[in-house]
Amino acid sequence: MRLLHTSDWHLGRSFHGVGMLEAQRDFVDQLVSVVEARSVDVVLIAGDVYDRALPGLDVVKLLDDALVRITQAGAAVVLTSGNHDSAIRLGFASRLLERGGVHLRTRVEDLDEPVVFPLGSDRSNGDVAIYGIPYLEPRLVAERMGVDTANHFDVTLAAVERIRRDVGHRREAGPVYPVVLAHTFASGGISSDSERDLSIGGLGAVPLDLFEDFAYTALGHLHGRQELAPNVRYSGSPLAYSFSEAKHHKGAWLVDIGPGGAVGVEEVLWGSPKPLAMLRGPLEELLASGEHAWAEGAYCQITLTDAVRPAQAMDRVRSRFPDTLVLAFDPEGGESRAGTSYSSRLAEAEDDLDVCCGFLEHVRGRGSGDAEEAALKEALEAVRLEEAEL
Repeated sequence: MRLLHTSDWHLGRSFHGVGMLEAQRDFVDQLVSVVEARSVDVVLIAGDVYDRALPGLDVVKLLDDALVRITQAGAAVVLTSGNHDSAIRLGFASRLLERGGVHLRTRVEDLDEPVVFPLGSDRSNGDVAIYGIPYLEPRLVAERMGVDTANHFDVTLAAVERIRRDVGHRREAGPVYPVVLAHTFASGGISSDSERDLSIGGLGAVPLDLFEDFAYTALGHLHGRQELAPNVRYSGSPLAYSFSEAKHHKGAWLVDIGPGGAVGVEEVLWGSPKPLAMLRGPLEELLASGEHAWAEGAYCQITLTDAVRPAQAMDRVRSRFPDTLVLAFDPEGGESRAGTSYSSRLAEAEDDLDVCCGFLEHVRGRGSGDAEEAALKEALEAVRLEEAEL
């Protein structure tokens, strides 16, 4: 049996204000091509299908199209909900969708209700049982799961124990190879800026050995594709959703389960609509250097290190790098300037004009030019005359 492990589609998400729906449609095209070319039996989606609990109509339509195309290509879908999804809304019509090959696992009550597929053309080699652990908010599910303390470890342990008991019962009738989808933060995973914390202070991490008994565990939540153990992996998000993911190689895992439960895993890579560039240096150097020519067609995050903040910096940067989405300033010698507090400089101001010019320099890192100083003088004089007439 061949599985394609994906997660964190985040349909409807934008990238620093840039809509990503077309890029997400392109990802769906690539996914369907892999399903057809590699004869995938089941596509796994380990949570965060949507980016928000109330997705827009065009976003819902994109998921609808994706599920129809995947099933038409010959694969079933097993999908669980993440912390960005509304489990109730995503799980709507689950029994009806199951008839069409789309299996939703978004409820606590379904933790030990696997989707069962025969391993091979019949059941002589046993079954692959796919279980879904949706994102479990401890405060909401602890009581329903018989857990005294509302934390991620205890509710996840309770979910895993339910699954283990069900696997044990099923194995009384023959071989069963359990596969688990879980949207959680497993210890050892490397995070990025675009994931929403599952808890405060990192207390949401669950130990890796919770999943060691399963043939394969398909994790979701972290956006970097990574292997925590040979049978426990994050597929990561199909697209980069923050510049911290600039060095990620986006893709998925193709998982083969053979007779006797032998598991083979192969990477699948997704193409990206645009590269990401993180550039740093003085403005003139960035505008002139041939080293950065590749970034002219990239989404850019640029940090200027000029000692004085350049005027019209974003306009000048975009003259060469039109898709600059983030512009930051880290001026050389910034530490020495930081040693003099704004209040100290304010106390040393000689007159109102000096106060105004000092404020401009403080908030933007660049002093006032001649034209600005003239405008400030005129405004201050107008205020002085108005006060004199009162």
